Amino acid sequence: MKLKKLISLMLAGTMVFGLTACGGDGAASSSNTSSNTDAAAESSADSGDTQEAGDTQAAGGEKLVVWTLAKDLEQFAGHYMESHPDVNIETVVIEPANYVTKVQTALNGGQKEPDIIVGEPQMLEDFYDAGYFEDLNQAPYNAQDYADQIVDYVWEVGQDADGIQRAISYQITPAGIYYRRDIAQTVFGTDDPVEIGKLFADYPTILETAQTLKGSGYRIFASDAEINYFSGDSAWVIDGVLNVDQGRYDYQDLCISLYQEDLTAYANQWSTPWYQAMAGEVPILSADIQNYADDSVNVWDAEQFAEATAGMDTTEVFAFGLPSWGVLTMRDNVQETSGKWGVCAGPAYGFGGGTFIGISSQSERKELAWDFLKFCTLDEETANWWIEVSEGDTVSLIPVLEAHAEDQNSVYGGQQLYKFWLEQAQGIDYSKVTRYDKFIGDEWGRATTAIKTGEKTKEEAWNEFYDLVESTYPEITVNR
Repeated sequence: MKLKKLISLMLAGTMVFGLTACGGDGAASSSNTSSNTDAAAESSADSGDTQEAGDTQAAGGEKLVVWTLAKDLEQFAGHYMESHPDVNIETVVIEPANYVTKVQTALNGGQKEPDIIVGEPQMLEDFYDAGYFEDLNQAPYNAQDYADQIVDYVWEVGQDADGIQRAISYQITPAGIYYRRDIAQTVFGTDDPVEIGKLFADYPTILETAQTLKGSGYRIFASDAEINYFSGDSAWVIDGVLNVDQGRYDYQDLCISLYQEDLTAYANQWSTPWYQAMAGEVPILSADIQNYADDSVNVWDAEQFAEATAGMDTTEVFAFGLPSWGVLTMRDNVQETSGKWGVCAGPAYGFGGGTFIGISSQSERKELAWDFLKFCTLDEETANWWIEVSEGDTVSLIPVLEAHAEDQNSVYGGQQLYKFWLEQAQGIDYSKVTRYDKFIGDEWGRATTAIKTGEKTKEEAWNEFYDLVESTYPEITVNR
């Protein structure tokens, strides 16, 4: 029996830096837009606008107020107070959709609290320009003394346009391709990450890989949005001019082909079948379901989903494209395929998400705030603790990453993932990121969706894209 229920409430996280998604409505999708999309959704699901973490507060003592997007800092605060019993940390987790407005309202209104604020990369430039974050280069902080201890791109994200350090993150979030080793052996005769990485070397090669997998009864991806983290290998704006290079067109062509040639399982990212594809066999849905034209499948209820898709052809999915925090997402969903996964490089260096911690410029407790910030981001003991407690998050502190370089992850066939993620992070060029990326990337994604579904021709979609960029950012020169 088909269930006539609207596909709803999908976790469509904001893809950082406008790395455009192929599926859904074309809006970019991520990451986290806190530390990761899953964590952001889970941390705010039961909280309304905000929630105060009672277990991270101590009676009496010196007070510190932390505003954050995800629950990670609750754990950091609790750990800090174990060694600082006279400190009372009040941690407020704010829903990502409301976070920017709440910070703006508080600091523009001259509030002295919060003491600690955070930001995701796409938020930071505006926060820096508004003067919300303390200058960490000045005494007594002298943050530049620590520059060589943090992965380069993360350090750069925490700097404003003048090179002043304003924030530091405890994690790196480079992207990779998570693939099934057993399927790789069956279809390609090897499961070696270097060799499999060659199958994802560029967009045309990915299309060939997808066609080969379909010919063997598999699908390359669950959704057609798995390469979004790798789509931004050039800056959208260079010297005030819109830059749509050949790589953007190649990426768009790949998305269109994946959709139109039935090369995925047509499961939207963050939906029930998308997660189920990590564990094994899933039904091959339809383009109409992915594009919401067919509302017959309620993707949130697994039992009803199974009933609604009974009789459909099934497949197994080869790969997912996710940042390093995807290790945790996969761990929680692979079930019987645990141990059968590997991770390889994608067609470009990409990353998604990351929680960057800074001190509010209006705080009256800056000394304590700096001590907490250092504890979270620059303390090797804390970083080692976080690796254990988080069960695999990838920290930004280079000495700790190097110390764990030989660690083997059993879910991924014993692969040494910390070594891999550090290598990928070292290839990220943050200079390609601009303040315009979120909007422009989202609009390019919408253009791609309009083309792949036949709603518009390429020329129509491109012209609408150019019009929107031109009208939204008149300071950008648009050469059609």
